[in-house]
Amino acid sequence: MDLALLRTFVAVHRAGSFTRAAALLGLSQPAVTSQIRILERQLGRPLFLRQARGVTPTTIGDELAHRAAPHLDALVGIAESGLGEEPSWRTLHLAGPPEFTAERALPALMELTGEDGPGFALRAVFGTAEEVLDGLACGHHDLAISTARPRGPLLTATPLCDEEHVLVAAPRWADRIGPDAVRLKGAQALEDLPVVEVHESLPFVSRYWASVFDCRATATGSVIVPDLRAVLACAVAGAGLAVLPRYLCASALEQGTVVALADPAVPPLRTYFLVVRTGTLAMPHVARAHEWLQRSATVWC
Repeated sequence: MDLALLRTFVAVHRAGSFTRAAALLGLSQPAVTSQIRILERQLGRPLFLRQARGVTPTTIGDELAHRAAPHLDALVGIAESGLGEEPSWRTLHLAGPPEFTAERALPALMELTGEDGPGFALRAVFGTAEEVLDGLACGHHDLAISTARPRGPLLTATPLCDEEHVLVAAPRWADRIGPDAVRLKGAQALEDLPVVEVHESLPFVSRYWASVFDCRATATGSVIVPDLRAVLACAVAGAGLAVLPRYLCASALEQGTVVALADPAVPPLRTYFLVVRTGTLAMPHVARAHEWLQRSATVWC
């Protein structure tokens, strides 16, 4: 079987589209379509179901991708490292949420770069869980940090750590509602407070309300900023209440620039996962970063 055909097949499987796969491979869309048809004729089975938007793999297509993709990735790794050269000097392409990646993952990985590390360069991009997992599946990244566990055999996820969420506000808002208001009245005590969030849908506040107060959040965002570090800055400035990861607001809590408005017996948690394409942990630079982040995470919780 022609390895070039398999490479094209895996690209289509990961991209979910002949057009996107063609762009990734630097081929024309008709060339990709032709190669997939040749492979299907050789196997005597359809590999994809054509749809209005992209393609969906058949059962045979999923099985072939699961078996072939790790080996193709390993061959690419060998080709890129070069025979007779030191294989450890590689570039690790990392993707993850901006705050956690910047505050946790990147500082930890800095201990593995440079002259005293394993010798890999590092490139990082930020994105939502959907964006980083799609990019990983398409081959844009080597390692992803995600709050969503991917489905299917092409991506392998390992739990990394749990993130505790804290309901905070500037001291003046805590003084306004009173020291025991939330304990006695629950969410009702917070109805008149403005909210700082990362999106109009209030993802952090809604999750907190459902978990701690067992109700839906009825507030609307007073300030919407697309980064939790900006949410913290706005909360410190008195813009309103916010739900933040404890690691991000721990210093502000210690300094008293924000205070916790509630102390639930079971605080809301969000799990982060380390995700790779199945089989790519055979690549030394990916394996070392993966192992190091897991080791580092033991002191993050």
